[in-house]
Amino acid sequence: MTTAAPTSEARERLLRTASTLFYAEGLRAVGVDRVIAEASVTRATFYRHFPGKEDLVVAYLHGVDRAVRDRAGVVPTGAAEAARWLHALTAMVGDTVCGVGFRGCAFINAAAEYPDPASAVRRAVRAHREWLEDGVRTAFATVGHPDPADAARRWLVLRDGAMVAGYLADPAHAQATLEAGVRELLAQAPAS
Repeated sequence: MTTAAPTSEARERLLRTASTLFYAEGLRAVGVDRVIAEASVTRATFYRHFPGKEDLVVAYLHGVDRAVRDRAGVVPTGAAEAARWLHALTAMVGDTVCGVGFRGCAFINAAAEYPDPASAVRRAVRAHREWLEDGVRTAFATVGHPDPADAARRWLVLRDGAMVAGYLADPAHAQATLEAGVRELLAQAPAS
């Protein structure tokens, strides 16, 4: 993957347009020509900012990643605050699952459409998931969970399940199940 061109209004418009279309309709279902047409830019402008579609998909995923990181914030250093952070992160996932227009997790959807684990898309998915698991592991360690790595893996599976179930079934039930699972994990930590 090549380095993206500096931010410009046209690049941002391309990215906004692609992000909306990719999330609503799928990565493979939306072609470059459609993004170009709906963003009202020329083909040359598109290729000046994105050497190819995969670069655009990766930029879309990086944007979703940045938004999640910004909303989550950093893991606090105190036990009570870290427990509140975990609850807030879990609530954020639950609110997303129950949100209007929810169509699943952008990262899970991308991984389903790009099966090659060596692709730039899958590397972007992996980077997001590693960041998420690392933050949750740090929070569980901070609250004194006896096995923070295991708790983080369980949280991530609960989160993934809620994302899928929230799209395929009852979002409120998925949210409630996720929150109950996290309460059970936190109950294993003496400091929470």
